[in-house]
Amino acid sequence: MRAMSNATYPEGFQGITDRWEERRDPLTARAGEGLPPLDCDLTELVRQKMPDPAEPLVKPASPFAFKSHALARELAGHSALAHFNALLIAHLRRRAWPDHAPALFARLWAEQSPALIVELNPRWLVSSIITFADHGQTEGQRRIGSSMNMLFSMMKLYEFERTFSGKSPDTPFGLNKRVQERLPMDMDDFSLKSGGLDYNLLAPLWRDAQADPVTAPLACHLLNMLNDDPKTLFRRLQTMRKRIARRDEKSQ
Repeated sequence: MRAMSNATYPEGFQGITDRWEERRDPLTARAGEGLPPLDCDLTELVRQKMPDPAEPLVKPASPFAFKSHALARELAGHSALAHFNALLIAHLRRRAWPDHAPALFARLWAEQSPALIVELNPRWLVSSIITFADHGQTEGQRRIGSSMNMLFSMMKLYEFERTFSGKSPDTPFGLNKRVQERLPMDMDDFSLKSGGLDYNLLAPLWRDAQADPVTAPLACHLLNMLNDDPKTLFRRLQTMRKRIARRDEKSQ
């Protein structure tokens, strides 16, 4: 492995990959445990509510049992369908999974997306759409899953870092306090007045979000949530554009 003293991650991308792999051991199950068959009754899961597990699990419970128990505690009071969705996601993020898990996940969202979209919080909605990146049944599902994974992962990183600025997420930066420095990797500058990078990013996402009937309800719902949220980079950019327009009008 080549160490790079000046790199953000000194062990390079092999080190990044090794770190990523640390939490990807399969959720092995014991006899009598595991996912139901592909033709299981999903409507029954909508009606069932998850109780709060009374006691914590202790070893030698299986990895599957530990994960199922942890998700049951997190989703207590939610439907068994929500728990089932979370358990499928947990399987599909590992190095290996039950053979029928990808098809079962696709069937779940093909048949039960209205119920899941209403019930799940944004965290689980995002986790669901990005699972299609590696396990979608069609090219369209995989494309929108991959694109949404990049979008929401980068959003989480930069919005978290921005909280250290002392400004709330719905407060744009001032127009007169910009540091005059080159952007990373010598990228061209962005123009608030005439730049369309945000439009160029979001328009193809919306197009791809509508392309597959299985992922379309979820993907479009998430993008509409993004558009409605006042605490995003996109809303702050629009607010700054309006301020520039008002300033220009006053100067005329």
